[in-house]
Amino acid sequence: MGSIDEPIDQIKDGRPLGVQWIEYVKNTRLSYNTYQANVLIVTFFAYTTYHLARKTTSVVKSALDPSSDIGLKLVPVPFSRNSIHSRPPVENVKLVTTSTAGWAPFDGSNGTELLGDLDVAFLSFYALGQYLAGQLGDRMNLRVLLTIGMVGTGLFTACFGLGYWFNIHNFYYYLFFQMLAGMFQSTGWPSVVAVVGNWFGKSKRGLIMGIWNAHTSVGNITGSLIASNLLRFGWGWSLLVPGLIIASMGIVVFLTLPVSPHSVGINPHDYVDECNDSTKEESATEPLVMVGTETDDLGADEEERAVGFIEAWKIPGVATYAFSLFFAKLVAYTFLYWLPFYISYTEIGGKYLSSETSGNLSTLFDIGGVVGGILAGYVSDYVDARAITAATFAYFTIPALFLYRSFGYINLYINITLMFICGVFVNGPYALITTAVSADLGTHSSLKGRSRALATVTAIIDGTGSIGAAIGPLLTGYISTVSWTAVFTMLMASALVAGLLLTRLVVAEVTAKVDYHRLTRGQRFCHTPLVV
Repeated sequence: MGSIDEPIDQIKDGRPLGVQWIEYVKNTRLSYNTYQANVLIVTFFAYTTYHLARKTTSVVKSALDPSSDIGLKLVPVPFSRNSIHSRPPVENVKLVTTSTAGWAPFDGSNGTELLGDLDVAFLSFYALGQYLAGQLGDRMNLRVLLTIGMVGTGLFTACFGLGYWFNIHNFYYYLFFQMLAGMFQSTGWPSVVAVVGNWFGKSKRGLIMGIWNAHTSVGNITGSLIASNLLRFGWGWSLLVPGLIIASMGIVVFLTLPVSPHSVGINPHDYVDECNDSTKEESATEPLVMVGTETDDLGADEEERAVGFIEAWKIPGVATYAFSLFFAKLVAYTFLYWLPFYISYTEIGGKYLSSETSGNLSTLFDIGGVVGGILAGYVSDYVDARAITAATFAYFTIPALFLYRSFGYINLYINITLMFICGVFVNGPYALITTAVSADLGTHSSLKGRSRALATVTAIIDGTGSIGAAIGPLLTGYISTVSWTAVFTMLMASALVAGLLLTRLVVAEVTAKVDYHRLTRGQRFCHTPLVV
């Protein structure tokens, strides 16, 4: 690559301080591939910490919830899988009261509803913040935006946990900091997708982003393990430590993340030209967006102009995928926020699990999510059909949820197996739409080569999905007080709608493939010599 060999002192100081220091010590430029590896690693761990901090609330929920109102009354409660308050019989009361003492104001009869209100507050501000973050991401330095978001998230997550040491029992204190945490969390996804899009090309995009998207599940798993193991020291630690972790990672992002090739003095055209000398196919390392390469008739100002919010909604496919993600994320986030709680209140193999064990066990769902995200990305690349893949996974979610609800209580091994399968199918369409599909639409041909739409399109799709993510846990907080079967019915119906919303795109993909095969078959026939 021609620009790689330029003297180090000619590079503009748009490089992060950490990169400048490394290049100063090495006295040479970092290669393009090194920068790409750096981007993948830093953004992976950055968004891992976003989910790490986000997951802690679902684990702490079982410590805050009013389970003590059953144990302290010393009244045996018969088991019913439809009851949210099904707990062990009286002989196990001592264990229950010591492990789940509850915390005012969540230890009252309306504690479950209050926890649901915290979820919807967080996710509502997260969803609204996404729309704003997308516009900001296309107009300001993404590294700075990420740093502000991560440090702010860490601060407000820790403030929630400080209520434990300061003995705060005012519901509005916790509600306030959940709102702020949700707003600052919204900076993450549009920013990391846009940064990765600046550095990587379209070849095998589904597989690459499917693997990269494992950060979501890795963050959930890590958050569950950290929070559940810190519960024994007091639930405040389960929030303070993750808050410190994401704030620290925010500093790392500020010091090391290059947001684009141009920001570090690299001309991506040179690299792509060298790649294309040996192959006509698009390189997997070619940036998704390169100013000035897609259309020569556009001026520089037009190419650099950030796409407006309404204009981005009009890109073909954006609205369809956004509303499909609304329902897909409703299912995913209901599991994210309520699965540890559901496990701890469900008799599995004749036993009830502690809050710590339930939090650890719930990580099997996220491990399945890693597999589902990678599998959906690989399949969508292989068949070259994003909508067909996403819809298929959504439809398979329905029987997976039914089997988990119906048979997950039999024993621990069946529960683990079915939970893993649910993770695969629930996370598949969610991961595919928020990564590869968003990148596809953020570089849609209707944009005419303009480079600054990735963050906005990603924010629209994920922001709309996050509204569903807010509604799902909220409804669960109320519906579960009547019946967990009703909760699972709601989730299965949501998965069905998510698939049905993609019907038009599925039909279009099938039609395009049929037409293509007819055309290629006709071409082969035309070139076949006649035998007389």
